[in-house]
Amino acid sequence: MRCALIHGFTGDPANWDEVVDHWGLSQEPIAISLPGHRAGGPVLESWDTNIATVAHACVGCDIVVGYSLGARVALGLVATGRAAFGVLIGVNPGIADAERADRREFDAKWARMLREEGLETFIAAWERQPLFATQAKVDAARRAERHARRQQLDPEQLAQSLEQMGLGAMPDYWSVIPAHRDRIALVAGADDAKYTAIAQGLPAKHFESIQDSGHDPTLEQPERLAAAIARCVRVLAE
Repeated sequence: MRCALIHGFTGDPANWDEVVDHWGLSQEPIAISLPGHRAGGPVLESWDTNIATVAHACVGCDIVVGYSLGARVALGLVATGRAAFGVLIGVNPGIADAERADRREFDAKWARMLREEGLETFIAAWERQPLFATQAKVDAARRAERHARRQQLDPEQLAQSLEQMGLGAMPDYWSVIPAHRDRIALVAGADDAKYTAIAQGLPAKHFESIQDSGHDPTLEQPERLAAAIARCVRVLAE
């Protein structure tokens, strides 16, 4: 089965390069770009129109493999019948309506920073979040290379991505996941307590924990992630 790889917010297809270097499946994957990111086209007016664009880019793939925002998009593709299977890395399936206004304001603050203070200030603040603290152990040159690619992104498009594809805008998929449990595998970094807890609380066919990794194993443990994805795909194919 062929995989489409979907990066996270502020990422790009090259974030998967080291994972692909260690790829353990017979068919080579394709790495696609999200709307608002490099070569992904502009952000559209709603969550659904954006994931429809991603679905078009994934044509010919049996499994969508997504990290963070990409995992939420992959979940949306599976839940709406646009993809057969999903491997979801560091996924948040959505928030309750009671939390939506607060989350929209949270996303809006980041969007305002992009528009008013510029991309460099935003990137510095984004990378300082506690969620990414474990990345300090990653080789400095590799972190710098990821940072440099972020500097090439369009701040207005990133702001629109937050507004149209952030947690405040996406549907709450918690209730529909049980109907798709045999089509979903979950992955989380072992040092990412929040997203490990989310994954362990979700029905899924398989779960992989990536040792010595926080939220982003594409950066922190690409070789182990490649092996975990291969195991997930094999289980889903059974």
